[in-house]
Amino acid sequence: MKRLALACLLLFGLANLLGQQGAEPVDFNKARQLLERRQRGQTLTRDEQAYLERAMTERRKQPGRPANQRPAPARLTPLADMSASDRYEGEDGGLYGGGRNTPPDAHRRAAEAELAKIRPLDAEGEPGENGVVGFIAISMSNATQEFSRFKQVADHSPLKSPRVMIVDCAQGGQAMAEWAPPDARPWEEARRRLAAARLSVRQVQAAWIKLANKGPTGTIEEHGRKLERDTLAVLHNAKALFPNLRIAYLGSRIYGGYAIGALNPEPYAYESAFAARGLIQRQMRGDAELALDRSPLLLWGPYLWAEGIQGRKTDSLVWDRADFGPDGVHPSDSGRQKVAQLLLDFFATDPLARPWFASRTPAGGP
Repeated sequence: MKRLALACLLLFGLANLLGQQGAEPVDFNKARQLLERRQRGQTLTRDEQAYLERAMTERRKQPGRPANQRPAPARLTPLADMSASDRYEGEDGGLYGGGRNTPPDAHRRAAEAELAKIRPLDAEGEPGENGVVGFIAISMSNATQEFSRFKQVADHSPLKSPRVMIVDCAQGGQAMAEWAPPDARPWEEARRRLAAARLSVRQVQAAWIKLANKGPTGTIEEHGRKLERDTLAVLHNAKALFPNLRIAYLGSRIYGGYAIGALNPEPYAYESAFAARGLIQRQMRGDAELALDRSPLLLWGPYLWAEGIQGRKTDSLVWDRADFGPDGVHPSDSGRQKVAQLLLDFFATDPLARPWFASRTPAGGP
């Protein structure tokens, strides 16, 4: 009888375990809706919160996702919305630090000095009546999808000077680590695209560089410092190849909260902004590696991150699930259009970009 009772207990335990393992599969569409409700500030029930946490745990277990990719916290505050007293992983707020979203006076004056040197150049890099200002993008798949749309929009916009020639040198699969070696394949492809556009390397004077690496892992210190090192190498390479490159406008990633898999989920998409800011701050402190004979002057381009449909305070930017493709990482058509418009608005109006990018106001105009 004792053996029978023990066998029954074992069978009951096994059945219970199998019942748990055979739980209903996670409905990730349902989980996404719960996440969006939480982002809007709605309070989830205990069961809903448990379901969302289970979904996030299952997502992190997907094949190919590194075990040391950290989960994102419940809320992330856009860097541009953070004040000098706010903290994220020990970092304060503001695109330039100290809660500032515009460069300090000394850096602004340095940027103005570089802006004054940007003028239409001929193929030999000399000022010319028929010269142009070459403007390129350097980065990975998201960037080429976004910048190629920006080129389409800007080339048909009266806001852009006809003397500005835009060439998309960003390439799919080629993140900062792939651009870091000076003889890497992306540089060869960039030269090919410039030649096809009939733009010489001496005419390139401005660049948009979007910071990202594939499959980031570890802490903000670990993956952020690697991203900084790789981007520093990219800046050195760019300055060597493009001797008249004056300014690089840095960008970080768009929202990664819908990402499926390990390519660049949150909080890594969000944290890429701190690597961009770190390089700018190093240059502001006089770091020899970022001196203007080795690197272009660094400024922020448009800040692209907002917390999903929660958005941000600085403007009305939100990121809907429909703004992304099936993987939740690459932008859909609407996502590409959003970034393209942000780029055009920035370069046409920002006082540290408008002087070279924007068309001249006609006589008698506003």
